[in-house]
Amino acid sequence: MTGASALYDLPGPRARARHRTYALIAGLVLLLLLGWVGYALVDTGQFAAEKWRPFEYKGIQLLLLRGLGNTLKAFGLAAVFSLALGGVLAAGRLSDHRPVRWAATLVVEFFRAMPLLVMIFFVFVALKVQPLPALVTGLTLYNGSVLAEVFRAGVNSVERGQREAAYSLGMTKTQVMAHVLVPQGVRAMLPAIISQLVVALKDTSLGFLITYEEFLHAGKLIAGNLDYGLPFIPVVMIISPVYIGMCMLLSWLATWVAKRERRSVKTRAVEVAPAAPATVLPGDTQT
Repeated sequence: MTGASALYDLPGPRARARHRTYALIAGLVLLLLLGWVGYALVDTGQFAAEKWRPFEYKGIQLLLLRGLGNTLKAFGLAAVFSLALGGVLAAGRLSDHRPVRWAATLVVEFFRAMPLLVMIFFVFVALKVQPLPALVTGLTLYNGSVLAEVFRAGVNSVERGQREAAYSLGMTKTQVMAHVLVPQGVRAMLPAIISQLVVALKDTSLGFLITYEEFLHAGKLIAGNLDYGLPFIPVVMIISPVYIGMCMLLSWLATWVAKRERRSVKTRAVEVAPAAPATVLPGDTQT
C-alpha cells in the first residue's frame, strides 16, 4: 500500500501487523485488569447477598427514584438558567458599548475563576438560601459564565465576510446576530454546549454537601447503613451507570439535533437554475 495522507504515511504490511499485535497485547492487558478488579470485589465480599438486599425493598427504590428526580430537577433548572445567562453575558461581551463589554467581561472572568463549591456554600450559608436554589444558583453562575465564552467564540468563528455582507444589505446589528451569525455559529457551539451541560449534570452531585436530597445523597444514605454491611461498592455500581447513561443520552441528543440541523430546509443547498440567454441590445451582434 503506497500512498500518503497529509499528516502521515499510510502503514504498510509490517506496520499493520505490528498494530494488530499492539492491539492484541492492549486487549489482553485490559482483560487482565478487569479480571483483577472482579477478583478483588469477590474476595472482599462485595457481591454478597447481604450488601445487595437493600435494593429489593420498595422504600429504598423510592428513595433512589426520588433522588434521581431531584437531580433531574436541579439539572433542568440549572441548564435553562445557564443557557439564558450565557446568552446575556455573551451579548454583553460582543457589545459595541465599552462599559457594557467591560462589565460582562468582569462577571464572566470572576465566576469562571471562582470554585463552584465555594459559590454553592456561600449562597447556602451566607445568604441562607434553601438547598435547591443554592445549588441551582451556583451551577447557573459557573456554567453560564463558561457558556458565555462558548457563545462568543461560536459567533466569532463565523466567517467575517458573512457579517460584512449582511451589513452591506442594510441590516442592523441585532438582525445580523439573529439571522446570520447565531444560526451559523450554533453548529460550532453545539458540541461545547452539550459538553458543558454534561458537566452541569455531574456537578449536581455536589448538592449532597448542602443536604440536598439528590441521587448521590440517596446513595450515601444507603451506603452508610450498618444493617447491610455498609454496601458502598454496590451503591456505586448502581448509581454510576445511571449517571453515565444520562450523559450518553445528552450526547445522543446533541448528535440528533446536529443531524436534524443539517437536514433543515434553511441550511440545505439550493439548486441554481442555469443562466438564460441574454437579451440582445440594439446595436449588439449575437454570435
